[in-house]
This record gives sequence, structure tokens and C-alpha cells, in this order.
Amino acid sequence: MGLAGGAPLTGTLDVADPGDWLALDGGVREVSRFHPPFLLEWARSAAPPAGLARLDESRLAIALCHRDGRVREEAVRQAVRHPGLLPLVVIRCADWVGPVREQARQLLREALDVDAALGLAPLVLRVGRRDRGAFGVEVLGRVLREASGGQLAVLLADPDRVVRRFAYGLAVEGRLLRPAELARVAARDRDTVVQDLCATAALAALADEDAHESVLPPLLAARTPRTRSAGVTALRRAGRPEQAEPFLGDRSALVRACARYVVRQRGGDPAAWYRERCAAADDPGLPPGAVIGLAECGDRADAGLLRPLLAHPAAGVRARAVAGLRALGSVDTERLRPLLDDPAPGVARETATALLPSAGELPADWLLERTGSERPRHVRVGAFRLLDTRGGIVALRAAVGLLEDPDRKLRVRAGQSVQRWHPSPDEPQGDAEVGELLDRSRHLFSDHGLRLRKWEAGVES
Repeated sequence: MGLAGGAPLTGTLDVADPGDWLALDGGVREVSRFHPPFLLEWARSAAPPAGLARLDESRLAIALCHRDGRVREEAVRQAVRHPGLLPLVVIRCADWVGPVREQARQLLREALDVDAALGLAPLVLRVGRRDRGAFGVEVLGRVLREASGGQLAVLLADPDRVVRRFAYGLAVEGRLLRPAELARVAARDRDTVVQDLCATAALAALADEDAHESVLPPLLAARTPRTRSAGVTALRRAGRPEQAEPFLGDRSALVRACARYVVRQRGGDPAAWYRERCAAADDPGLPPGAVIGLAECGDRADAGLLRPLLAHPAAGVRARAVAGLRALGSVDTERLRPLLDDPAPGVARETATALLPSAGELPADWLLERTGSERPRHVRVGAFRLLDTRGGIVALRAAVGLLEDPDRKLRVRAGQSVQRWHPSPDEPQGDAEVGELLDRSRHLFSDHGLRLRKWEAGVES
């Protein structure tokens, strides 16, 4: 270890990376026979050595991670002379040895200021997940409550979502960000906790009329459904319920549901809105959300508006029309069958899902033909789903045929189907084709498992 030889900390590990400090702490403990010469006598003694005060920063870092609690305790006392070792003091604040822990906590209380807290926050929060780690998080929060918005900016932009959550919690609590800033964060941040926290705080400012124009647009334009739905719901409180109507056709079910609530509260009829749009089957601009929205709040009579949309030029509309008919319980097997060959994977996937309850009614040969390697992958997947649901020899035939499919995931799925296959009670025993198919897939079974499966099917091994 370079540190044992006196190598500087900054050249041995990335002092800004919490992972490096935690790896150092764990690494020293894991090397059970690691007793550097300058610690050997001390580790065996009953009292701390006077010589520890003479250790340089690098060797003291090792002492802070030592397996012997007495070594760590005295090292914490000496660490006051080396601010660069404060990250290891943070780790020792969650130490399993009480005296070590208390000594480290006292030093952290005295040494931690805003500047140091900003640099140590990622490590403190990582250690905070451990048993006895809450102390460091409490001290961090107390210190950073004195920080300004500008100082917190580095943590607000940290790639670690746990750090961002903590920092935005402090920023909201201290009202360090304007409502418009919070709305923009809610719209763009990748973490749902940060989104919800900032959206809630931004919407709390809607009592102020001036905040409407700066808060609502970013929320309503957000990429994530949770944030958009918060903005849509807030339209009623903001006195702008009419602006919720376009969101009835949103791509998200959550947003559509919120929009329907707001529209109904002002006396509107979402179902009528959906029917009006779906009646224009040739409208190239028909939003797919309006199609599935009709199924969500309509009745079985509305299936008549959805069926013409199965031929719509937009794949999204065709897929939602299939899903809508399934939701309304109006699946026509013969009408939907051709859509299993649809060039759009989403349409074929929805079609296969809709046809699953009636898989046994579909022609087996027609489905088997669609598992051929010349067919598009999404067609093979959809046909195999239906055949696998049927069970019996046709399912085994399809699965064995797909064991050499060019798509790895489909091969794996086919193999799993073969392994869980059992003969159907309504099929005759002793079918020679079953024995042949099982022999072709013998690599998927143990010898005993293959014999058992053949015996089940009445086939001689």
C-alpha cells in the first residue's frame, strides 16, 4: 500500500470521490495480516502509543482504518491536526466501537463548516445509510442550513440523486429558490423524488397570481407524466380549468385521468370530447391518447368508433385502438388477426395481448407460419406468445423450432417454454412427434428430466 510508504493522499486516491475513501477504509480492514511496522507494537499493547502523534497524514489515514479500535480511537484524536483526513473522521462517526464513534463525532462537530460540508456531503450521505450513520447527516443538515443558494448550487447539480434530494430539501425548506426555478427543476430533473419535491413547492406559490405564468408552463410541458399531472391538477386551483382540455389526449394515463377530473369539475364531458375526435377516423393528427382515453371513460357502444381506427395511418392510433377494444371487452378475433402482421411492433404487441384469451381459436398452422425466421422479430414474438398460451404439441413444436432463432432473447424464451412444457390432458399419448421434438431439445434437460417428460407423454425413451 502506497500510503504505508508515505505516499501522499492526493496521489494515491481521488479525495473528492466518496467511493475511494470507503474503499480505503474497507481495504485496510480486509487485509487481516496488515500490520505496518510503525503500528505493530502498538496493536499488541494495552495502551495507545505515544509515538502515534509523530505519524504523517498518510500513515495516520491507515491508522484511522485499522482493525484495532484502540488504534482508531487515538488516530481520531490526532486527526485534528490534519484537515485532509476529515472524510475518514466522517466514516468513524458510524464506527461500531463506541469510544471511537464519540471521539469522531466530537471532532466533526468542531471541524465542519459550510465549505467543508459542501465537499463532504456526498460521503456523509453515503455513510448515513449505515447503522449509526444518522449523526453525520444531522450535523450536515445543521451546517448547510446556513449556506446560501449560491453555495448549495454545487450540490443541486450533483450527479448523485441522493445528494440532490438532500440539497433540494434544504433549498425548499430555506426558500432559497424562486417558484419558477423550482418548476424548471421539476420539469427537467431525472429523479422522481426531486421532481415531486420541487413541483409541490412550486405549486404552493400559486396563491400568488404573478407565479402562474412562471410556474405552470414548465410543469405542463414536462417530459415526465408525474410532473405534467401535477401541473394539470393545479389548473383548477389556478382558475384555468379550460386549459386542461388538451391534456385529455395526453400520452400518459395519469395525465389523462387528472385532465378528466379538472374538466368534469368545470361541468365538461370528457367522453364527448373523446367521441368527437375519434369520430374523425381519417384525421392524421388524431392523438393516440384520445383513442385510449375514450376506452377509459366510455362504454361498449364506443367500440364502433374505435374499429375504423384499426386502419389509421398512424401506428400509435392503431395500437391504442386495439388496446381500447380490449379494455371495452369488444375484441373481434377475425378483425384483429391481420394486425399481428402489422409493420409496427407496438401494434403487433397490443394485438397479441388482445388475442391471448382466444388463442385456442386461432389456426395453429397460421400462427406457426409466423414464427419462421423470414418474418419480422415482433411478428415471431407475437405468434409465439399465442402458441405458447395454447399449450399442447403446437406450443412444443413452435418452441423447438425457435431454439435456433436468430434473436437470442427469443431463443431463451423458447428454451424456457420447452422446459416447462407438459402434455395436454386432451391430447393422445404416445405421439412420436413429441418424442422427436423432446430429443431435439435434450440439451435443455437432465437425462432423468428428459425420461420423465417422455414418460408423461407416453413416449418411449
